Amino acid sequence: PYWVSYAEIVKLAQGVPIEVKTTIATDFKMTAEQLEAAITPKTKMLWFSSPCNPSGSIYSKEELRALADVLQKYPDIYVVSDEIYEHINFVGGHVSMAGFEDMFNRTITVNGVSKAFAMTGWRIGFIGAPDWIARACNKMQGQVTSGANCIAQRAVITAMEADPSKIRFMVDEFKARRDLILSLMNDLPGFNTNTPEGAFYVFPDISSFFGKTLKGTPINNATDFSMYLLEEALVATVTGEAFGNPNCIRISYAASQDQIIEAISRIKAAIS
Repeated sequence: PYWVSYAEIVKLAQGVPIEVKTTIATDFKMTAEQLEAAITPKTKMLWFSSPCNPSGSIYSKEELRALADVLQKYPDIYVVSDEIYEHINFVGGHVSMAGFEDMFNRTITVNGVSKAFAMTGWRIGFIGAPDWIARACNKMQGQVTSGANCIAQRAVITAMEADPSKIRFMVDEFKARRDLILSLMNDLPGFNTNTPEGAFYVFPDISSFFGKTLKGTPINNATDFSMYLLEEALVATVTGEAFGNPNCIRISYAASQDQIIEAISRIKAAIS
């Protein structure tokens, strides 16, 4: 699965997005073999996130190296590595594709302060890229948006210069919430999920409900299931179809523990 904007951004650039399908069996991570099988003479770029929204999956150094080894055979393919959840990592040791010397000049790293520093509404992000790419992005960005306010800019400087340990308490709390929601979801029949290693989402496979009727409502797909939970349980989720995986739904645990307990209780009642 992938963040909802990726495919549309590719289309906007007159490209054709090719999705590499993954499942819970591989922790929603692409293998080197899958990457190589998806590459064609027209392939220009690989785009992924780690930690991933929506699955919370994190590529290990060994897994990224395996992907990089494939890309060594295709020197004209660039990588966009979305690392916006870099610091919300429950296993430690964030690894970036740009950290490999042979990928450094072919990787565009995307990051920002919205997630780890809880500055979502300030809309400040940044990239790390080869100079010629960064300058080209700057030309386009300058025509689309401008005027990041001074308060946000000063706050970002403080965030970037701070020791990451300053936000450790937030990461620890997100981990506690992850453990809580996973334990509660064990009591939800028909929900199958991985164990997210980062970000603040769970992405359960709920395809076992397809073809069934819940309290008079037919469930044919993930969108039906999400709408049913919204209307019956008053719990907002996002259909996995938005993220390229039609068998799943995304649930955010960026909420209080009491709210998480209440939400899962409502879901359980709705599907019982």
